[in-house]
Amino acid sequence: MIMRFGILAAALTVAFALPAHADKLDDIIASGKLRCAVTLDFPPMGSRDENNNPIGFDVDTCNDLAKALGVTAEIVETPFPDRIPALVSGRADIGVASTSNTLERAKTIGFSIPYFAFKDVVLTRKGLNLNTYDSLKGHAVGSTAGTFEALALEKDVKAWNASGGSFRGFQTQADVFLALSQGQIDATAVTSTVASSVVKSGKFPNLEITGDAPYLTDYVCLIALRQDQGVINYLNLFINHQVSTGRYKELYDKWVGNGTPPDLTVPGVYY
Repeated sequence: MIMRFGILAAALTVAFALPAHADKLDDIIASGKLRCAVTLDFPPMGSRDENNNPIGFDVDTCNDLAKALGVTAEIVETPFPDRIPALVSGRADIGVASTSNTLERAKTIGFSIPYFAFKDVVLTRKGLNLNTYDSLKGHAVGSTAGTFEALALEKDVKAWNASGGSFRGFQTQADVFLALSQGQIDATAVTSTVASSVVKSGKFPNLEITGDAPYLTDYVCLIALRQDQGVINYLNLFINHQVSTGRYKELYDKWVGNGTPPDLTVPGVYY
């Protein structure tokens, strides 16, 4: 019995002697800065204004999160394919970049609960009569590499195995729209928010939305390093407060349009 008490006392002495390990959330607060990886060629979620300043739903979300933490927001412009590398390399603390919560990505990165959800549509050039998703069979199509819609569209093109059909991945959304407008591809599948923004902008007057893409709702999440559980817990609570306080609806009205914002719940999963 005396030996057991001696071992316990020694263990407690070592435990108290070890320095406390601060997690990533503590580091962010102590630094006074939150570096958010944000994609800025994906309006209305992220883009630049006429003065080249970052704007959009994701930019405001990063600013709101920084305010809640009591730190200053820093927007780290990050193309879609670089969202996860930006975190892994340490260039950003979190990602506010419309990142779909796939099981494959979850092997590398940690996800919050959804903070936005997308539906997808077909965007094509006027006059091609590509009025349904199935009519894309046999046509050259493309999308931004690594995105939810790109993975789904490429998978369908392979399954269709139609003569003349092909898929091409692009580095940015802007590249996709330019290629589509110039006739390098005939159509793309893209989120309804982005498609509406592109058509309304007038930058590509020969483009039009012609139908829905039959994809599952694309739930997107804030991301952090998988081991930074303290950060992920905070992100989950932050999203809960964004919705419950009405801020989520306010940002939706500001950047997407007045109406009912996407439901972030999945029956039996997210509440």
